[in-house]
Amino acid sequence: MATSTFSCEDGMEEDGVSEGEGKNLGPCSGPNRQRDLCTFCTISLDQEEVFRTKVFDKSLSPFYGEDFYFEIPRPFQCLSFYVFAKGVFQRDLPVGKVSIRKEELCKFSGKEHWFGLQPVDPNSEVQGKVHLEMRLNELIIENGSMCQQLLVRIIECQGLPLISGQNCDPYATVSLVGPCICKYHIHLVCVIECFSLCLSVCVCVCRVDLWNNGNLAQDVFLGETRVSVKILRNDHIHRAWYLLQPKGNGKSKTDDLGSLRLNVTYTEDNVLPSACYTPLRTLLLKSPDIKPISASAAHILGDICRERYEAVLPVVRLLLHHSRLVPFVSAITVLELENTQEANTIFRGNSLATRCIDDMMKIVGRSYLTVTLKPVLDEICDSNKTCEIDPIKLKEGDNVEVNKENLQGYVQKVFSSITQSSSSCPPLMCDVFRSLRHMASKRFPGERGITRIFVLSPHLHPTSSSAGLQSSGNLSKSSFKESYMYDFFKSFQEDKCIEKVKKVIKLTVPISRDYLFCFREIQKRAQGRKRIGKRNFKKRWLRVTNRELSYHKHREALCIIPVKNIRAVEKLYESAFNRKNMFQVLHSEKPLYVQAGNCVEASEWVEVLSQVSRCNPDRLGTFHPSAHVAGAWLCCRSLSDNQPGCKPCTPTLLANLQLDIDCDRETERIFSLLTSSYSKLQKMEDACASIAVYQGPPREQDDYSLFTIQDPKETFHTVQQITHILEELQREHDTRSGTAQYGSQ
Repeated sequence: MATSTFSCEDGMEEDGVSEGEGKNLGPCSGPNRQRDLCTFCTISLDQEEVFRTKVFDKSLSPFYGEDFYFEIPRPFQCLSFYVFAKGVFQRDLPVGKVSIRKEELCKFSGKEHWFGLQPVDPNSEVQGKVHLEMRLNELIIENGSMCQQLLVRIIECQGLPLISGQNCDPYATVSLVGPCICKYHIHLVCVIECFSLCLSVCVCVCRVDLWNNGNLAQDVFLGETRVSVKILRNDHIHRAWYLLQPKGNGKSKTDDLGSLRLNVTYTEDNVLPSACYTPLRTLLLKSPDIKPISASAAHILGDICRERYEAVLPVVRLLLHHSRLVPFVSAITVLELENTQEANTIFRGNSLATRCIDDMMKIVGRSYLTVTLKPVLDEICDSNKTCEIDPIKLKEGDNVEVNKENLQGYVQKVFSSITQSSSSCPPLMCDVFRSLRHMASKRFPGERGITRIFVLSPHLHPTSSSAGLQSSGNLSKSSFKESYMYDFFKSFQEDKCIEKVKKVIKLTVPISRDYLFCFREIQKRAQGRKRIGKRNFKKRWLRVTNRELSYHKHREALCIIPVKNIRAVEKLYESAFNRKNMFQVLHSEKPLYVQAGNCVEASEWVEVLSQVSRCNPDRLGTFHPSAHVAGAWLCCRSLSDNQPGCKPCTPTLLANLQLDIDCDRETERIFSLLTSSYSKLQKMEDACASIAVYQGPPREQDDYSLFTIQDPKETFHTVQQITHILEELQREHDTRSGTAQYGSQ
C-alpha cells in the first residue's frame, strides 16, 4: 500500500498485471538479430524488480500468460516491464522495455494493449526526485557594473535507485546552459550544499545532473532536472521538488525491438478520514439483518453493479473484517435457492451468492490452496513427464499408453491431496459451507450444490485434474465428450472416489500440523553485532510456518524462533543500516534484522509474520525503528539497550483474516462503485415508487427487470439512505480536492 500525495488523508494503490505474449522480439535486422531467444519478463516499480516470469524457450513470439497482483507499498513514478534474453554463460541481456508512467496507468487500465518495446538505455533508467532552492540577486562586480547572481541550494534527494543492491553514493553537477556552459560538482553526503553563479545574459536554463560515485567503477547517471531561469525573480526564493528526468528526455532512434501484450489493472483510492465513512459503513454492516435481504445496502450494490465483477470484493472484505460475512451469505443464498427450480442448476449462475463465495475463497483459501497443492504440483513440475493423450496433439515418438499412465498418476496425487485436506480447510470456509449445505439440503435433498462450490472452484483447485474432480464432484455417473478420455473419467466415477469426495465435504477442522506460509532467500544481519558493516549481513533462506520462524544456510536450520515468542514485526528506517527493504523480528532474545529482496517482498514478510503472531500474549506496544549502534539507539539516542521503544507498534487485530483489510479503503471503493452507478440507483428508486403506487409490476420492464425488489417500501427507504450518504461523501471529497503543479511547493 502506498501513501500518495493527494489532498485526501491517505491514498492506496494496487496493481494487477496479466503478461500475455511477446511478438517479434529482438532487433528486426542486422548482426544483433537472434533466432533462438530464450526470454523472460520482469516487472519493476521504477528500477526495483518485484516480479519475474518463467523463461520461455527459443521463440521470438513467446506466450507468457502469467498474472501478477500486488499492493503497491511505496510511491513510484513508473511501472516498467523488461524483456531479457536468458544468458547461459554470461549475464542476461536486455532486449527492450515498456515503461508506463504512473499518471498514464489509468488510460491503459482494464484493457489489453500491444506496447512497442523501447531500448534499455542506462541514461534513461532514472527514478527519484531532488529538492532545490533557487534565488536571483543583483550583484556589483569589480568593474562597478551590475550582474545577476544565481544562488542554488540542493536540499535533499528522495527515491534514488539501489546500485548493486546498496544505497547509492550521489553527487551533483550543476550547469548553466547558454553560450558557455559552467559546471560545478557537489558531493551529497549529510550537508546541504549551496553555491552561487554569475549569469550571463543568454543563460536560460539551470541543469542539475545527479551521478553515483562509482569509486573504482564508472560513475552511473541517476537523472537530471532542468529549471528555466525565467521563472525566478530578484530577491524571491523559489523552493520546489523536481522529478529526475532521463538524459536528453530519453529520446533515441532504434530498430524495431518487437512488442509486448499487457493487460494492466490499476486502482488508486483517495481515502478520507475514517469518521467520514461511518454512515455508509454502518448501513452496509446492517445488511445481514435487513428483511428481506434484497432491500439491504449490500444487496442493492450487487444489483446495480451486476456487470462489474469487482464490485463484490470490497463488500466481502468489509463484512469479513466485522464477522458479518457468514450471515450475509446465508441470507442471499436463501434468496437464490427460492429462485432455483431444479437441484441440477443450484449455484450454477453468476449470482451475488456465488460471487461472494468466490471472493471469500480467494481471500481465505489462499494459504489452504498453497498447503494442499503446492507440494504435489512442485513434484509434478520437477518430474517433467509428458501427459498428452489427445491423438491430434500427439508428437512423433510419443507413447500414448505411457502418457496416459503419467496423467493418471499425476491426477491421482492431486486428487489425494485434495480429499485428504479437510483438516486444513480454514474455519471460516467451513462455517460458510456448513450453512450452505444446511440450506441446500432443506431446499433439495442431497449434497450436490455444496460439492460443486467446494471442489470445483477454479480459484481453489486450478489443476489438470479438474475434469476428474468434476466427474466425482457431481457425485453421479456423468457423461463425457472425448472418447480418448473414457478410461480417465471411468476411474473417477468409481464409488470409492465418490465416497472420498463425500468425506471431504464433511469438513472437519482440527489443526494439528505445520503450514508453510513463506520460504525465500533474504539478507540476514548477524544477531547481537554492535557495528554496522557489509560482513554482518549474510544470505540465508528464511522460512515461516504457523509454529516457527527459521533461517537456513542450506538444509539445516541455523536458528529457530518459535512463533509464540515473536513480540513484534516492524519495518526499519533505511538509515538504520543504510539498506532498503529492512524489517525486524522482535522476540525473547536479540532482534532479528532482515533485508527482503524488494519492497513488495518486505511488505509480504511483515504481513505474514504479523498474522501468525498477532495472538501472542506478550506482544510489544512500542519499538525502535532503528538500530542500537555504538552504545545508543540511532532513532531516539537512548543509551540503554533495553530502553522501551520510542514509536508505537503497528496495531494488530486478533480476529482471523483482519490483518490486511483496511475498512476505510474498502468503504471508499464501495462509494466509488455506487457513485459510478448512480443512474441505476435512481432507476431502482423509481421502480420502487412505481411498484408501491400501482401495486403491481412496473410498465417499463426493460428498465426495472434487472432489479430484485421484494419489498418496494423497504428498498425505497434504503436507496434514499444510500443517496443521502453519497451526497455527503461527495461534498467531503470536493472540500478536500486540490491540484498540484509540477515544480510547485
